Amino acid sequence: MKIYTKTGDEGNTSLFGGGRVPKSDIRVAAYGTVDELNSFVGLALAEISDPDIRDGLLKIQHDLFALGASLAAPTGNGKRAAPNTPDLPTGRIEEMEVWMDVATKELPPLREFILPGGSRGAALLHLCRAVCRRTERIVVELSQRAPLDEDLPRYLNRLSDLFFVWARLENFRTGRLDVLWAKE
Repeated sequence: MKIYTKTGDEGNTSLFGGGRVPKSDIRVAAYGTVDELNSFVGLALAEISDPDIRDGLLKIQHDLFALGASLAAPTGNGKRAAPNTPDLPTGRIEEMEVWMDVATKELPPLREFILPGGSRGAALLHLCRAVCRRTERIVVELSQRAPLDEDLPRYLNRLSDLFFVWARLENFRTGRLDVLWAKE
């Protein structure tokens, strides 16, 4: 099987379940940004050695693949155009909340704004948070134009919070301090 198809050379792409749209379509931007986020999660995985965070990041990578597939398969009449795409991992939303609650108990209280940084792993988790927020904005915009699973924005919102908490946890567990915002 060849990796290139030449079908996108004119600036269009196929959606799961049929149909073609311009590569500039908001739906393509949404699932493309999910793919970008997944790539940054992979980079964070390459740098973080903490087994708890690594285990969670690997689960999230699989989740993001399912989210991207869902975004690439438009719905119509309440049904997915490509019914073989994986279900959204909506149960993970509550699991992420538990992960954050457990991590927050270990962390010192947050009394000031912090800047992205500290250890390399924490900085990468902050980068994941920022890309996740951008992904969420694009998905919300898409949801205003086309029917989407209502749990997509909730998942992304919770995920960005989790990246923030894990960045702090990564700094804490590696003995690095969070970088405090200097209000000059």
